[in-house]
Amino acid sequence: MRGRRRLAFLLSVCGLASCQTHPAPGPAAPAETLPSPGQPVWRDAIRDSDLDRLARLDAAWREGLGMARAAGFARRVAGEGVLLDPAAAQPRAAPAPGPYRCRLIRLGAGPRGRAFTAYPSYFCHVSVDGDELALTKQTGAERPGGYLWSDGDRRMIFLGATAIGDEASPPAYGEDDSRDLVGIVERVAPMRYRLVLPWTRSGAKLDVIELIPYVPLTD
Repeated sequence: MRGRRRLAFLLSVCGLASCQTHPAPGPAAPAETLPSPGQPVWRDAIRDSDLDRLARLDAAWREGLGMARAAGFARRVAGEGVLLDPAAAQPRAAPAPGPYRCRLIRLGAGPRGRAFTAYPSYFCHVSVDGDELALTKQTGAERPGGYLWSDGDRRMIFLGATAIGDEASPPAYGEDDSRDLVGIVERVAPMRYRLVLPWTRSGAKLDVIELIPYVPLTD
């Protein structure tokens, strides 16, 4: 498909013990696409509807945080510190390859209508595929995976899709609009990153996924 990278992913589903010692395989290499002159590579891959979501990221932050605070979650929001600070991005946005403990916070409604929902942590993994970084969730009924594209020093663009149930891999980005994911990755503190997904298909204004490197305990 001209002007778009077709993204396919290989996701592993592992238990806690295996996640500690065996990194998940990364997504399959995207097909080669020549970028338009003077344009970031991710701009040739992204759907117009997802580009619009990124363009309205500031509004997603404003509405999501506003709904959470108005619903009585102001202390929960404040307790997350820089993770839920829209202006917290720091230089060197690219996360190092390896296992991460990840945690999702959903702002502004969603399937159950809550303005603030914090989910239990889970394992995800950042891998290297050629010159690209890939991020995959390793467990759960819904397992997003995608590539991270450089977009300056303070953020990376995430383009991916979601595997559901016992699927070995999600559809390629751009093949199924209902599965596509778009967001940005930022570093918000030393050894602390976030993936921000605005205007999600769940109905939330914003999904914020915290990524903290996981270091297994050794004897």
